[in-house]
Amino acid sequence: MDKNNYVVIMAGGVGERFWPMSKTNRPKQFIDILGTGRTLIQQTYDRFVKVCHPENIYVVTNKIYRDLVLEQLDEMAEYQVICEPARKNTAPCIAYAAYKIHAMNPDARMVVAPSDHIIMKEDVFCNIISSAMEAARDNTNFYTLGIKPSRPDTGYGYIQYVAGTYYEHSDLLRKVKTFTEKPNEELAVSFLQSGDFLWNSGIFIWSCTAIIDAFEKFQPEISYVFQKAIGIYNTSEEKSYIEKAYPTCKSISIDYAIMEKAENVFVFISDLGWSDLGTWGSLYEAREKDNNNNAIMGANVMVYDSSNCIVNVPDDKIVILQGLDDYIVSESDSALLICRKSQEQHIRKYVNDIKLFKGEEYI
Repeated sequence: MDKNNYVVIMAGGVGERFWPMSKTNRPKQFIDILGTGRTLIQQTYDRFVKVCHPENIYVVTNKIYRDLVLEQLDEMAEYQVICEPARKNTAPCIAYAAYKIHAMNPDARMVVAPSDHIIMKEDVFCNIISSAMEAARDNTNFYTLGIKPSRPDTGYGYIQYVAGTYYEHSDLLRKVKTFTEKPNEELAVSFLQSGDFLWNSGIFIWSCTAIIDAFEKFQPEISYVFQKAIGIYNTSEEKSYIEKAYPTCKSISIDYAIMEKAENVFVFISDLGWSDLGTWGSLYEAREKDNNNNAIMGANVMVYDSSNCIVNVPDDKIVILQGLDDYIVSESDSALLICRKSQEQHIRKYVNDIKLFKGEEYI
C-alpha cells in the first residue's frame, strides 16, 4: 500500500430522516442498521483498511461523537478523529481534513467517503478505489464514483458523463459533463433513458494539493479560514483555533462548492451493489424480507394481514402488526413512529415539530 494514500470518512450527520431509530445521541452511522453485527461506520472502516494503511484513515465528525467513534473504531488513535465544532455540510469538513493532512504529508492523496453507505461488491469497490488513487497522482484532476442507476430515483443526485471518452487508468473512467441535484420523476426517467447518467455516490478521490487549489479558486472565504491555520495543524494550538474559526465557514456541500464549478472532473462507472441508505425506502430495499415483503428488525414482532412494511423495534418488546400495508413502524426509547412509506419525506418536518412543541430530548 502507498504511504501517500489517505482516507477521510465523514461521520458527522445526525440522520434525521431515520428518526426515531437514529437520534442525535446515536445517529445511523453508529447503528447496526442491517443486523450484521457491525455498525455502518465499522463496515466503512473495514472496507478501507483493505486499500489504505490503518494509520492513514481519518474520521471527521462532530465533536459530540468523538468518544463514540473511538469506542466503535478502537483500532484508531485519538489523532485520527478530526472534530468539527459545528455542522457546516461537507465542503468545510473536507477542506479542514485536506489542509490538516497536507500539513503532515504534502504528497498526500485522499479518498473522501460517507460513513453510512452500503457496498455489497467490496472487491470491485477496492479495485476502483485503487485505480482512482493511482490516477490522483496527477495532482490536478478530481475523481468520483458514479453508480449505474437501476431505477429513476428522485432521491439521488446524478452525474452525466461524456460518452466515448476513455482514459489510461481504467476503461470505466469518463469525463464528467454535468452534475444535477435530485431531479423530479420526469427528469429522472429521461436520465435513465439517455444512458449517460449515473447516480452521484458522494465518494471522491483527489490529491490534497488539487483540492486545496480548488478551494482557493472557487471558495476563497472557506480556504482563508484554513490557510490561517497553516503552521499550527497537528499542534496543541489547532483545537482552539478551529473552535473559534470553523463556525465562521458558510454551510455548503462539496458538490456545490467545488465539483459543479471545476472542469477537470472524471467519474468511474461503478456497479457496486451500492446504497446510500438515505431513506427508510432505501433501507427497506436493502433488508431481507418475509413472504409478505415485510422487512422486520425486532426479535418479537408478530405480523398478521400486513405486507410491504419496514419494522424496527427493540428485541425485548412484543409487537403485534395487523392490517398494515406499506408502512414504517419504528420505536426507540421514548418515541414511536407509524408512517406511510410513501410519506416519509415528511419525517424531517415531524422532527422539527417535535423540537418546537415537545422538546429536543425526544430527538
